[in-house]
Amino acid sequence: MTEFELAALCVLIFAAATLYTSVGHAGASGYIAAMAIVGLPSDVMKPTALTLNILVAGLATARWTDYGRSLAWKALLPLIAGSIPAAFFGGAYQLSAEHYRLLVGLILLAAALRFIWQPKSETDAGAIVTRVPWLAGLLTGAVVGLLSGLTGTGGGIFLTPMLLLFGWAGARQASGLTAPFILLNSIAALAGNYTAIRQLPGELPLFVAAAIAGAVLGTQIGTRWISTQTLQRLLGVVLLIAAGKFLLT
Repeated sequence: MTEFELAALCVLIFAAATLYTSVGHAGASGYIAAMAIVGLPSDVMKPTALTLNILVAGLATARWTDYGRSLAWKALLPLIAGSIPAAFFGGAYQLSAEHYRLLVGLILLAAALRFIWQPKSETDAGAIVTRVPWLAGLLTGAVVGLLSGLTGTGGGIFLTPMLLLFGWAGARQASGLTAPFILLNSIAALAGNYTAIRQLPGELPLFVAAAIAGAVLGTQIGTRWISTQTLQRLLGVVLLIAAGKFLLT
């Protein structure tokens, strides 16, 4: 990676962290999109995205509890019980570059479409978190965890719509479940990835610094100047471009 590409990627990660945290998301798909634009190989993308997931999801979880909100551990337990071993396995398994690009491209496309055409159910406050059935929660967590580990995404793009679809949480409560889920899921996937490759990208400290700066700024500005819907559609367009780069090149 040239110095120009490194600087450009740090700027893109900073921008992704700022935009995503301002609308309450961890930003894994944004970091992967940024790395795709610069042209990083897949074996660098996955551990980098997982590390940044841990950082930003940790901040989001801490912020949620700082506001006096309690985490619904009873609802989380079936999901994380299924996701953690699956995420570890997915993190350890190395897809070929071709298969990785195809799978990540499809995930970025799904994320882009969700941001651009936000379902009304995801913008409503919704009701309380309900009990997640153990079998359904285990299966849901395992599928999301495996996809997260294979690709380096945190799983929030899949978990949130599933929580709403199955009636396990309202939109606001889904945010409180998704952040700790992404945190634990990403830790497991990164651990699995590290056991397989035994190394992390040398530029990772710079990427972490960029993400921290962006996350701090994003949590401060929130949606003060731009509406949540506008930001989400902007992110959707960026992800659509990145998905096209994965799928068409």
